Amino acid sequence: MSLGRQGASYFVIGGIQWLVDWGVMVLLSHLGLRIGLANVAGRISGALLGFWLNGKITFTGDEHVIGRRQLARFVAMWLVMTLLSTVAIELIDDVLGRKWAWLAKPLVEAVLGVIGFLGSRHWVYRR
Repeated sequence: MSLGRQGASYFVIGGIQWLVDWGVMVLLSHLGLRIGLANVAGRISGALLGFWLNGKITFTGDEHVIGRRQLARFVAMWLVMTLLSTVAIELIDDVLGRKWAWLAKPLVEAVLGVIGFLGSRHWVYRR
């Protein structure tokens, strides 16, 4: 699959992931869960969906597969990205407040999404 088609597919699936992730984070933090924990719960929800969809749809073909090695790589990348996301969201929450953290999450995740695409294409789903 070409870079353009992979990018478009990753963008659509990422949008679905983001809606799940953001919705879970906002709901749980609104119900009183600490924003960092709510962010991790949201990212787990989105990641479960995204690993499978991207492995089956976005990164398919001779040089990309979905298996145990790819899952281990995905988990490693996800842990780093979740740490970065959670630190950023908690910092924004501490400095600007909860509503700004909710509003900033899409921007934080968009930046991490670009990094995630490159990592997925060149490392996670590779044979």
